[in-house]
Amino acid sequence: MGDSWEGEVTVANVLRPEPGLAVPAYWAASLDPAAEAEPPGGGSRLLTAAAGYWARRGLPGDTRHVLAAPGAESLLLALLAASEGDPVLARPAAAWQGPVARLLGRRVHTVPTPPEGGGVPDPFALLETVRRARAHGADPRLLVLSAVDDPSGTVTAPELLHETCEAAAEAGLLIVSDETYSDTLHHHGTVLLSPAEMLPDHTVVLTDLGATLVPAAVPAALARFPGTAHGTAWRERTAEVLAALRAVLPGPVAAATAHVLGEPPEVAEHSAAANRLHARVSAAVHRAVTETGAWCRPPKAGFQLYPDLGVHGLTAAAAEEQLTAALGRPVLGGHRFGDDPHEPRVRVDTGVLHGATETERRTALAAADPLAVPHIAAGLAALTSAFAALTGTAELDGPAGTGSRGRPA
Repeated sequence: MGDSWEGEVTVANVLRPEPGLAVPAYWAASLDPAAEAEPPGGGSRLLTAAAGYWARRGLPGDTRHVLAAPGAESLLLALLAASEGDPVLARPAAAWQGPVARLLGRRVHTVPTPPEGGGVPDPFALLETVRRARAHGADPRLLVLSAVDDPSGTVTAPELLHETCEAAAEAGLLIVSDETYSDTLHHHGTVLLSPAEMLPDHTVVLTDLGATLVPAAVPAALARFPGTAHGTAWRERTAEVLAALRAVLPGPVAAATAHVLGEPPEVAEHSAAANRLHARVSAAVHRAVTETGAWCRPPKAGFQLYPDLGVHGLTAAAAEEQLTAALGRPVLGGHRFGDDPHEPRVRVDTGVLHGATETERRTALAAADPLAVPHIAAGLAALTSAFAALTGTAELDGPAGTGSRGRPA
């Protein structure tokens, strides 16, 4: 029953990994300056598009089952405020989830994830955590998980997800499934399931669209509720909280979001190209950090990795400080994700390697071989040097991320 988020991140936009994509032309073209203000939870056009988005992913429903909000933070806050009891989070979990959950003054219980990764708690540890919490007078009611993990970019195996869902049901927990990175799988062969397919009457699905369909700087998120009386009531209470917070999407943004949720050809092509880029660069970063002696599970989705530097006496905060200074950009330590602060784990965002300008990012997305793009190659080399300096390994032969010991990428 942990509670180990330490400190606050002063730059809010580093809590989420950076996808490193240029704003596509179709986004600006679909912004409607004449669009009227949206009602709390989203207007009919946006919610119709959201329902279609979920239906294409095997989760059918209608506009009565979905909500939209300006970002996953406000949506999770409203979901928690509209429900009773304490939240239970995976450990580690996305860096923004713990702080949001604590805003309501409720106790946050954390459960370790299994060694194979994914943002889903170990089922046996989940049951034990809930049992102990209730024995001490706490009231855990809601499990927040993610089968595609931030910070590690790993994907939970269907068997483990099923066992955890069964444990949640046994413990009487509702589930909020954060599926922000579910559309960013690196390989078609990776099997990914949603808890909403296993416990459809007890699962709310949440996704932040800034990871995929809308520009990262635009806060836009969706939630899909169960098609039950309880799910309908939960949706209505959540919409009331959003209204009280005035958490609504601006009209022009809602119009553009509705357009991209329809996933016309130009949007689908952009998403596919982005996933190919994430896969290539993430694999290169994984090679780079492991060749310096760090231990890291291979990422299967998203644009983030979670290496352990394996240096005795180096804390997560110290690793964060030294890598941030060496690379000139924030590198979050594991303590930001509720992990053990004494272990030197960090999240590495791979999207920052795509470029610092819109031109560089477009070049990266269009490149047949992104690892040959000069600014990406330079970024990989800098990352390798920074990790090598901390792990104490010798400088590698050849450019980082290109199979530097004589192996082609």
